[in-house]
Amino acid sequence: MSAPVLPSIFVLALLMSVGLVFFIRASVKDRIEVVRLASEQSEVSLLDQLQAYFTQRAYRIVATDAAQLQVTFEGFVRPSLVMAIFLTLLAAIGFLCLALMLSILFPNASEVLLGLTVLSPIAGLFYWRRAARPEQVLLKVEGSSPSEAGQLSVVTVTAHRDELAEVQRNLSLKPL
Repeated sequence: MSAPVLPSIFVLALLMSVGLVFFIRASVKDRIEVVRLASEQSEVSLLDQLQAYFTQRAYRIVATDAAQLQVTFEGFVRPSLVMAIFLTLLAAIGFLCLALMLSILFPNASEVLLGLTVLSPIAGLFYWRRAARPEQVLLKVEGSSPSEAGQLSVVTVTAHRDELAEVQRNLSLKPL
């Protein structure tokens, strides 16, 4: 390889490493969203259905406010073994690429630099420790709003975006 190519490849490998670090950090980021959902059920029956759904999904009620029809659930999110293995594999590939680039620049230390791949399980361990956390779901039934088909009950749900998608899919609730 020619001399001008090596620095540009090294810069690209460093950029890839920075992107990998941000990807690993993003794997444990909270993705809490608020969505308003509509149902043709009454407020009380909708709240009962949502309580049954979240209790079935291993959430427990930690707070209620009957006057405002508001319920707070809490559950424990378990980390995914597949995701931990995937992040470890990505980190191993990233460390290997970085080690190969550094070994081109420093040929005398190539064997030591290839040992950087031993650090890759740190990514899986980071994910495993940070992804395991308690998560809250906040439900608030806001009342009815008129529509062409009659009255709609509106519920505001504050939860992780994956949980929101599951609620919408399983309970056939429509976003407003």
